[in-house]
Amino acid sequence: MSYIGPKVYIDLEQLAQNYHLLSNEVGNTPVMATVKANGYGHGAVEVSKVLEREGTRYLAVFTLEEGIELRDAGITSDILIYSKLDPNRLSEAVKYNLTLNVSSFDDLQALKTHQGGLIKVHLKIDTGMTRLGVPLEQAEAFLQKANQIDGIEIEGLYSHFATADEGDLSYANDQLNKFNDVLAIAEKLEINPTFIHCSNSGAILNLPESRFNMVRVGMLLYGGFPSDEVPQDLPIKPVMTFTAPVVEVRDVKAGTHISYGGVYTTEKDTRIAVVQAGFADGVPRPWYVDGFVKFKDQNFKITGRICMDQLMIDIGSADIQYGDEVLIFGSNDHGTIDVNEIAKTINSTSYVIVTGIGIRPKRVLDGRGAN
Repeated sequence: MSYIGPKVYIDLEQLAQNYHLLSNEVGNTPVMATVKANGYGHGAVEVSKVLEREGTRYLAVFTLEEGIELRDAGITSDILIYSKLDPNRLSEAVKYNLTLNVSSFDDLQALKTHQGGLIKVHLKIDTGMTRLGVPLEQAEAFLQKANQIDGIEIEGLYSHFATADEGDLSYANDQLNKFNDVLAIAEKLEINPTFIHCSNSGAILNLPESRFNMVRVGMLLYGGFPSDEVPQDLPIKPVMTFTAPVVEVRDVKAGTHISYGGVYTTEKDTRIAVVQAGFADGVPRPWYVDGFVKFKDQNFKITGRICMDQLMIDIGSADIQYGDEVLIFGSNDHGTIDVNEIAKTINSTSYVIVTGIGIRPKRVLDGRGAN
C-alpha cells in the first residue's frame, strides 16, 4: 500500500559529519551526545547507532525508559539519565548499566540505602538555572556526603548554563565562576570525578573556557544552532528534511477566505493546494504568517492558519498535482528551507521545531527527501 502523508528524511551521513566537525571544534574533548526526546525528533536508536559507530562513548537521555530503549537496541556506550533520580528504580539503573543524575540530598539518602550493586552517578550543582541541582551554598556539604556513600561511583560533576547562547554572557560567566568554586571544593575534599562538564551547545560556541574535559552536545549535532547570538561559522548542516504531499488542488475566486478565522483572503482568482501536514505533525502554526513551502525551487505562500492535519498554499498556475511532495523544511531537489530561519522568524528555536515532529510522519533514513 502506498503511503500518502508527511515524511521526515533523516540524513545519517550528515549527522556523522556534524559529529566530526564538533569533535574537531572542541579539540577532541570527549563529547556527550544528547539523544533525549527521541534524538530530538530524529530517532534515538538510529542516531545513537551512528554516533557510537563514529566514536562517541557517552550518550545522554532524559528518562530511564529512553536509556533502556537504547540498551535493548544494542547500544553499549555509557548513558547518563538527566531526569530526577527515582529511588524506586535504582535496580533498573544497575541492570541496564545506566548512569544517574544526583541533584539533591534526598537522592543521596536513597542511594545510601540501596543494596543492589554499584551505581555510577554524576553530581549536579545548580549555579543559576534554578532547575535540578544542589544550590551553591550547599555544595560542600552535598559533595562531602556523596563521598561517604560506598555504593556509588562519582564519575561526573556538572552544572547547566541558562544563558550561554545569548550575546550578553555576564550571567553565564557568573555561573562559570560559581562552578569553578565548586571544583575547588571537590579538589579540597579529594573528589576527582572522571568527567567534569558544564558546556552545552551554546557554551561550546560562546564560552570555550567552559569545556573542561567533556562537553554535552544536543542541537548542534542535528545541524541547528541554539540561537542567532552564537557564532555560526561552524559548517554543520541540518540532518532532518520534512516534506508533505499535495492531496487536493482547488480553483478559487478572488475574495475567498482560506482556513480558520478567515485571516487570509485571496486577492485574485487562483488555485489552492491542500497539503497533508499540520501542526499535529510538527509544522509550527505561527509560521503561517510569513511562511511558505518549496516545490521545484519555487516558494509558495501558506494561505491562512495551519490546521491540525493540513495546510493550504497558493499555487497560482504552477504545475502541482495530487501526490507531489512539497518541502516544509530542510533540503532536497526542490531547494532549501532552513529550520533555523523558520525558528528566527516565529521567535522560536530549532529545538522546539524538530522535537515537535509528531508520530504520524513516516521516518525515512539516509535520504535527503529528493524526488
